[in-house]
Amino acid sequence: MTTVYAAMRDGFRVVDPDEGTALRATALDGRALECVAAHPDRPDRVFVGTFESGLWRAVDGGESFERVGADAVEQDAVMAAAVSPHDPDRVWVGTEPSRVYRSDDGGDTWTRRDGLTDLPSSDGWAFPPRPHTHHVRWIEPDPHHPGRLSVAVEAGALVTTDDGGDTWHDRVAGSRRDTHSMATHPDAPGRVWCAAGDGYAETADGGETWTHPQSGLDRTYCWSVAVDAGDPETVLLSVARSAREAHSADRAETYVYRRVGDAEWERLDGRGLPMGGGVTRPVLAAGDAGECYALSNRGLYRTADAGDSWAEVALDRGERGREQTARGLVVVP
Repeated sequence: MTTVYAAMRDGFRVVDPDEGTALRATALDGRALECVAAHPDRPDRVFVGTFESGLWRAVDGGESFERVGADAVEQDAVMAAAVSPHDPDRVWVGTEPSRVYRSDDGGDTWTRRDGLTDLPSSDGWAFPPRPHTHHVRWIEPDPHHPGRLSVAVEAGALVTTDDGGDTWHDRVAGSRRDTHSMATHPDAPGRVWCAAGDGYAETADGGETWTHPQSGLDRTYCWSVAVDAGDPETVLLSVARSAREAHSADRAETYVYRRVGDAEWERLDGRGLPMGGGVTRPVLAAGDAGECYALSNRGLYRTADAGDSWAEVALDRGERGREQTARGLVVVP
């Protein structure tokens, strides 16, 4: 049974797409949600980061939540979360200001992985709406190397570690400085796909060098990227012209594009997925082969044919659904 964990700005849903049902996690109502993470080997355990009240965990499929890590995670703003594909008990979170924490026991205890802000580029890190600070926006574990992960600092750098956070490597030339999300694939060693405010990028050598295929992509403010579980050559990307057009419902104009192999990007118009005016930037998440979900202020949508056609999935967006932005989306097959 597939479960979809969907985080809007002030509400969390547990969706069964096969049954067409959505459970509202009332314990998280009204909190400023930022991120969500889960692992297919522990489908009932889910982590949700909030902007003002730290990290929350459910072990019953999202029916009830408890706060975890409050004694060790010093920041209340948990902006990014990820679970290692190699070990469902290894969990990573990133905060504002930029710190990275790791748990090796499923979230019971946490340790800070120091050294991130000692990198030379850190003097230039700043988040434009709050320029006095910056945060970890995304954490992407490498599916082929247990100790390696990429960490996106918004804004300023995309950094890496090869030893579980004991040491850190600064950004390299060609990498994006305003990364919002990343994707990897179990059948594509060394490849990382990157959606950033300063454009799209990808690497085939673990981040040592980057390319920026833009042909067909007429917008450069990229928010979310997903790679087809059955074909690492098929990539979906949500984009806008600017941050304002991405995040503000009254000014929003966003689109989803697809790229297959070395072909140009194509916009997925007229396929059942809400796009264009009034649609805030979708968050994308891959499911089974050919399957992808897109979450926005217009609801939750699913494709089973890599974007050729989309259908709405029950979500229960609430009274203010169209004013909301999607914060996180995880598909647990």
